[in-house]
Amino acid sequence: MRIATTMPLRKLISCVVLDLDGTLLNTDGIVSEVLKAFLGKYGKPWDGRVAQRIVGKTPIEAAAAIVEDCELPCTVDELISELNPMFSDQWCNIKPLPGASRLIKHFNGHGVPMALASNSPRASIEAKISYQPGWKESFSVIIGSDEVKMGKPSPELFLEAAKRLNSKPSCCLVIEDSLPGITAGKAAGMEVVAVPSLPKQSHLYTLADEVINSLFDLQPERWGLPPFQDWVEGILPIEPWYIGGPVIKGFGRGSKVLGIPTANLSTEGCSKILSEYTSGVYFGWAGLSTRGVYKTVMSIGWNPYFNNTEKTIEPWLLHDFDEDFYGEELRLTIVGYIRPEANFSSLESLIDKIQEDRRIAEKALDLPLFTKYKKDPYLSISLQNNEHHS
Repeated sequence: MRIATTMPLRKLISCVVLDLDGTLLNTDGIVSEVLKAFLGKYGKPWDGRVAQRIVGKTPIEAAAAIVEDCELPCTVDELISELNPMFSDQWCNIKPLPGASRLIKHFNGHGVPMALASNSPRASIEAKISYQPGWKESFSVIIGSDEVKMGKPSPELFLEAAKRLNSKPSCCLVIEDSLPGITAGKAAGMEVVAVPSLPKQSHLYTLADEVINSLFDLQPERWGLPPFQDWVEGILPIEPWYIGGPVIKGFGRGSKVLGIPTANLSTEGCSKILSEYTSGVYFGWAGLSTRGVYKTVMSIGWNPYFNNTEKTIEPWLLHDFDEDFYGEELRLTIVGYIRPEANFSSLESLIDKIQEDRRIAEKALDLPLFTKYKKDPYLSISLQNNEHHS
């Protein structure tokens, strides 16, 4: 079980109101792929600044922003009618964001009433969640922006959700990723937890009552709701996920400072994983093509201390190496989560935290729950029958 927080109880909550796109479902990647292909027909690039402008908007507002910013020779209605079939074909490929299914299952299992309130039309919401087993029946209320006069940032969606839940707005906890959604939740008189979908922009979410890095980091007990019981000795087991590729940096300058061999994988080869997983510190097993299988801690994110401009994957191999391993094939099986990415005032405090992460991971990976993954065929397929090491 997770160590109890020392933070005070904020307010007793009886219902949870959830946003969908960017909060529960990783729709950003699908939206970018569709719009990139569509705009290519007009010789227009898909700009990340446009992507930020449409986060949390209704379809009409988002389409208007795209037509304006990209100077398209079509009307908003024409753009929507052309894009809708393209999006519908891709809803089956959307994956839940890390922690989304766990959260829904947890609240549903404890009888906490949940509403799904999205700026998408009701039919679109139904279509998206139909590919996620158990989701639809877990919500007491599902409401889209086409069922109210005004979508977010108007509070109308959330107020209607509270009404259908037979709850006072003040007893509802909103979980949102976008600024329009957070504005709407506070205007409705609700408590709001923000899970920012815009990278490195959490300073913009000051209106929220709490800002968390990912749904893994939600502590329901702070709101008088049943706590998660799946933390084991300070770590969270997760469904295994897999990364592989050549090491573009291995056992470099950082390794000598940390006293832990570090590796960097190509962001190009891991772009899909980078888009699907929130930043944070994870752990698991690492297989090096000519050496063996080792315990590993892995950082995924922007590394606030070094102010990286791109999201990166940096595994730390928990083993003594005397030489670098540039160019070697590295395969990772990630099985647990430790903590969110954090800011550190000094390099010394960062190193201290990484060493603490190391101790947590080494202890956790000795548990039977995780040792079984050391023999994962994915790790050993390229080891050329070398003897494995721990």
